[in-house]
Amino acid sequence: MDSQRNLLVIGLLVVSFLLWQQWQADKAPKPQPVAVTQTDSSVPQASAASTDVPADQAPMANRQLIKLVSDQLELLVDTQGGDIVDAKLLNHTVAQGSNEPFELLMDKPGRLYIAQSGLIGRDGPDSRTEGRPVYTSAQNEYRLADGQDKLVVPFTWTNADGVTFSKEFTLTRGKYTVGVDYKVTNTSSKPLELQFYGQLKQTIEAPADQQSHAMMASAYRGAAYSTTENRYQKEKFDTIKENNLNVTTAGGWVGMLQHYFVAAWAGEENGKNTLYTRSVSNNQDAIIGLKEPLQSVAAGASASLGATLWVGPKLQDEMATVAKHLDLTVDYGWLWFIAQPLFKLLKFLHSLVGNWGVAIILITLIVRGAMYPLTKAQYTSMAKMRMLQPKLQALRERFGDDRQKMSQGMMELYKQEKVNPLGGCFPILIQMPIFIALYWTLMESVELRHAPFALWLTDLSVKDPFFVLPLLMGATMWWIQKMSPTTVTDPMQQKVMQFMPIIFTFMFLWFPAGLTLYWLVSNIVTICQQTLIYRQLEKKGLHSREKKS
Repeated sequence: MDSQRNLLVIGLLVVSFLLWQQWQADKAPKPQPVAVTQTDSSVPQASAASTDVPADQAPMANRQLIKLVSDQLELLVDTQGGDIVDAKLLNHTVAQGSNEPFELLMDKPGRLYIAQSGLIGRDGPDSRTEGRPVYTSAQNEYRLADGQDKLVVPFTWTNADGVTFSKEFTLTRGKYTVGVDYKVTNTSSKPLELQFYGQLKQTIEAPADQQSHAMMASAYRGAAYSTTENRYQKEKFDTIKENNLNVTTAGGWVGMLQHYFVAAWAGEENGKNTLYTRSVSNNQDAIIGLKEPLQSVAAGASASLGATLWVGPKLQDEMATVAKHLDLTVDYGWLWFIAQPLFKLLKFLHSLVGNWGVAIILITLIVRGAMYPLTKAQYTSMAKMRMLQPKLQALRERFGDDRQKMSQGMMELYKQEKVNPLGGCFPILIQMPIFIALYWTLMESVELRHAPFALWLTDLSVKDPFFVLPLLMGATMWWIQKMSPTTVTDPMQQKVMQFMPIIFTFMFLWFPAGLTLYWLVSNIVTICQQTLIYRQLEKKGLHSREKKS
């Protein structure tokens, strides 16, 4: 196997990987759910003791939207039920150069994505047959003041027995977490039975700006959850349409994921929480949520029930402090154990140079440098194999169509010449997981979103606007092919080899600039390493004899 065949193998593996990822996202068989609930679980039971999460109800005329603003988040809270119906990320814009903040949660026609929460159970305000409560708020807008670390906003409602429920939202400076807590003092003469739930509801059909390009493996958009048995489990929208999840776990979280951003409810770490899904609105919307254990509040006693909501970018270090394994929503796939160290190295390099593009160049140099012994072994094995081509041809002429004798003769020849026929393939098999892991590291890192590099490259997370990097990548790929001698004589294989740089150039036109920059630098390193290795082989007489053969 020579370098051109290796190039073809890499190309086919990469393209196959991307196609497989897309197939998984669109066509893969649906996994079986952990457990199935009743088909009609989206409709609340008529019983006052029901612990089913209530279905949506028509909005009441006296409801309001209350604005909560911190240094990171701008939220709108609906006084009916106390749901968060809009969330803007103040330090992340819709587009580079824009002053419009990125809107993660929203309640718009045809595009719903909200965070709901409430109290159910026999005495839960959200289990009432007459509808969810309408809370009162002292102000229409609350802002985190300068020098203030936390903003705590109470919403209150009093039931027919005179029991006041205070639903408090806590925003913290520098954080993307929202604390949602109920403070209840039982002033009645009987115990209260209450159960907290938090859920995310989203329109299933992806908006245009979140639909993937056919030439790329798409980032996952859908639901996910974590249990003690499954640290990170995706729950696709198609699965939610067909079956309802119902599983109990200690701790855990539920979330809705998209490229770079996530919203997630994290339950009490020591509590036995129930995680569930369902589809509503004639399968137009999907819900994933959690219910905490049922609590009894004795007469005259007080209780606090609640959970933490993360609504923001996929920041691994910060999410890991909110809930166990929440950082796994940065989805590196099955090569996460390679991708996570690569990402930490990338962050460290960025802390040194202050530019993500330069950090990508440095990590490419480090990875390719670390793999240099494998690259050298690969080219050395290729050179030795090409030296044997005349002898292999003689064996073919000698044994003709007798495959058994031909195979035996080849093995004896390899043994005599001390050549491993798989020596050129093995290094590629080791390198490919690293290449793919680095691909997903760059693909999933929100830090690269709107991150500039230099000159016209102002955003490493989108394609090169002038296609300079893809064209340079294709040129370097052609140069690698040009400088690599070959013994391929089959016309079809030769044509495939010739078109590989063109195919890759076209494919990379749509890749994020950061990924294309990595591949371009990798090609340049390959050219340098190949030149160096060939010179060393020439000194040993391998490369020169190989070219003469």
